[in-house]
Amino acid sequence: MKCAQAGYGYWGRNLMRCFSSARNCELTVCCEPETNLHDQIRSQYPNVRNIDINLETTLERPEIEAVILATPAALHHQQVKCCLEAGKHVFVEKPLATSTKQCEELVSLADGKGLTLMVGHTFLYNDAVRWIKNFIDQGELGNVQYIYFQRLALGRVRKDVNVLWNLAPHDVSIALYWLGEFPREVLSTGQDFLQSGIDDISFLNMKFPSGRFVQVHVSWLDPSKTRKAVVVGSRKMLVYDDCSPDQKITVYDKGFDVDGKPQDIGSRPFDSFGDFSLIQRVGDISIPRISFREPLQVEAQHFVDSVTTGGKPLSDGRSGAGVVAVLEAASDSRRRKAAVELSSLSL
Repeated sequence: MKCAQAGYGYWGRNLMRCFSSARNCELTVCCEPETNLHDQIRSQYPNVRNIDINLETTLERPEIEAVILATPAALHHQQVKCCLEAGKHVFVEKPLATSTKQCEELVSLADGKGLTLMVGHTFLYNDAVRWIKNFIDQGELGNVQYIYFQRLALGRVRKDVNVLWNLAPHDVSIALYWLGEFPREVLSTGQDFLQSGIDDISFLNMKFPSGRFVQVHVSWLDPSKTRKAVVVGSRKMLVYDDCSPDQKITVYDKGFDVDGKPQDIGSRPFDSFGDFSLIQRVGDISIPRISFREPLQVEAQHFVDSVTTGGKPLSDGRSGAGVVAVLEAASDSRRRKAAVELSSLSL
């Protein structure tokens, strides 16, 4: 499958490295308007035989079957649309577009033309995230009650999007993937300190039809790098620490047992603290052994395989549209300073 990539910036370089080494994929064209990068592209990727200045030239090449878009979010809708209309399969970095309406248009267009549309939600291709998904689906945690995410660091500060649209797509996509349902209500708050009108920190709360609750905390104005998720179930609890080199996942056999009904705890009388402690269950702590692959490499190969086999990508256009719908509602909530209800969406 002959591919072209548009964009050779900060993230585009990582994508080109992975797609260039993917099986059954030949990346032969790069579209990059910054001419000062052309020599570097030719030097590192000799198989890239053509470097175009604009996307229109790339799309006119009949040998190109698929396009990888690593361009600014504001350009995604128009560029994805042009690629699909030209009959090209598309991999686009998150977000799919900047509004739900735009996403729905792109999904409909891809479906109508029988083309693969995949969104770069890289963390869905992380082996730890997939292990946790399987652990949840097997019922090992019991009923998932709530999840909270923290994605914090000092930088990289963006000027084109706020921290919610920059970082929260990762954790929103993971939450929807783990739970397999769409939130019915979102509430978001944030604050801008460095640039007026561009939030540096954001808190996003999601309530789901099943009664489960998810909070996402993102910031590029924090003293330490943190990528953590805590999943609390009725039987066990789990911590996913993506920054840990050797302890990515820790499972805690902890919880409360009161006739199998945790909600009875508050109404049960206790004569002493010792009586209260008896209802707490503290069991083993386990760290599963997982073989890790580079998520971006797995993601790139998944796109190639989806195109060549006609299979549905894990992070297809509809999945990407769901993430954008949450972010759009969260932005609305931030402006209105009130919770926003979402219509149901089949994931």
